[in-house]
Amino acid sequence: MPGRFFITTPIYYVNADPHVGHAYTTIMADVLARHHRQRGEDVFFLTGTDEHGAKIARAAEEAGRAPKEHADALSARFREMGGVLGASNDFFIRTTDDQHKAAVQALIVHMHEKGDIYKGSYGGWYCTSCEAFYNEGDLAEGTTCPIHHRPVEWIEEENWFFRLSAYRDALLAHYDAVPDFVRPRTRMNEARRMVEDGLEDLSMSRAQVEWGVMVPWDPAHTVYVWVDALFNYYTALTYAEPGTDLVDRLWPPTLQLMAKDILKFHAVIWPSLLMSADLALPERLFVHGYILKGGERLSKTTGNIVDPFPYIERYGLDALRYYLCREIRFGEDGTFTDEGFHQRYTSELANDFGNLLSRTAKMIERYRDGVVPADPGGDTEVAAEAARARDEVVERFGADDVTGAVEAAWGWVRRLNRLVEEREPWALAKDDARAGELDQALFSVANGLRIAAVLLWPVLPGSCAQVLTALGEPAEAVGLDRAAWDAGTPRARVVPPPPLFPRIEADEVTA
Repeated sequence: MPGRFFITTPIYYVNADPHVGHAYTTIMADVLARHHRQRGEDVFFLTGTDEHGAKIARAAEEAGRAPKEHADALSARFREMGGVLGASNDFFIRTTDDQHKAAVQALIVHMHEKGDIYKGSYGGWYCTSCEAFYNEGDLAEGTTCPIHHRPVEWIEEENWFFRLSAYRDALLAHYDAVPDFVRPRTRMNEARRMVEDGLEDLSMSRAQVEWGVMVPWDPAHTVYVWVDALFNYYTALTYAEPGTDLVDRLWPPTLQLMAKDILKFHAVIWPSLLMSADLALPERLFVHGYILKGGERLSKTTGNIVDPFPYIERYGLDALRYYLCREIRFGEDGTFTDEGFHQRYTSELANDFGNLLSRTAKMIERYRDGVVPADPGGDTEVAAEAARARDEVVERFGADDVTGAVEAAWGWVRRLNRLVEEREPWALAKDDARAGELDQALFSVANGLRIAAVLLWPVLPGSCAQVLTALGEPAEAVGLDRAAWDAGTPRARVVPPPPLFPRIEADEVTA
């Protein structure tokens, strides 16, 4: 029976416009969600925005706006980003939603009643940009944040604390019981070292921050923005469908995506909060690397960012989705370059895929009056190759290996190109005695392209729908059952398409 698949992105902090780093996480989540829908699973894809905390309050004040007004404007940009990226998320949560705030309050009341939250005093070095405290030994030169390289503040206040230290042994036991809880393995090892080195209790409220979720039993305090934000993954299910509680159907998350800078919050603090709240832990976390430009991480603080929208305008949305999946190995750092983008677009999308479709449709139109021949049944080995390619794509996606899945699918596209060169339909067409061979060649290439379109649909949804339409297939026929050799429409009529990926000259590359 098909299972469920609940996937999340981190909710994005609304302190600046979206950049390609945000786009990357959203696209990877969307690709995986689409693939699991192809499997017939009950998929729920969650994303949204994190809108509380001192940083937002300060930014709003500088802009001359109330915090909620400021959050509304910036959250809308992230929602729009998802639309432009073709994200198929089922819900977009905002931490300023009243339903979210009420659910967070109910959870921390439960934790407080268990004795896991107590009042105490705290002093530490605090980075407003990170919304996090740092030990002195973790700071960069000049008492600055190791990530943002900005001066940190010494803050002393009486707050409510979460007994994070009490969950050390339970965390280590969970890591032992579920070795793939955090992937890749290097991140699992990193999380384990954080816990083994000792855990300090977490200051989970702020007395000096008004913009946040009020602590129910102490209105002078607001919930620490990270506690508020992490619980979104649960609270969203309580109101994503009005009048329906989705918790029983979907909890816990199957897969949670994030970048490596928030590993501790998700691999250490988040499961501890869930254990305290008596909720099941996520099945697995996947920690991807950074997108680099000029050898440095993209950062709003340094201004080293890549705006994804000009690339979409120039090359099309699917080209951006493909490049990020193909060029940047999922789970590792990767460099974004104009030259690399243009090269992938030209050699792979335009030549390998787009040109193959154009040639195939034109040959079928010219040699068989636009009708895909029936299968003569002579390509059993090619059919077996298609099945192996499909199985590898499914296996790679099942292991959250987006890059590996695309590589496997692209291997099949290249095999089809070689098949055309091997069979030379244009030569077969000159000899009536070889009509059966021509039928086989045209059927096998068209059928193989149909399978390639199904396998690549999670990455290239718009383009693959065009491929299917051009081959006379229903554009929505993208379930994995359609990736079988005998699953095509009999005697489909091709519709020669416009260029799938129009050529773009190198001097037009986005700067």
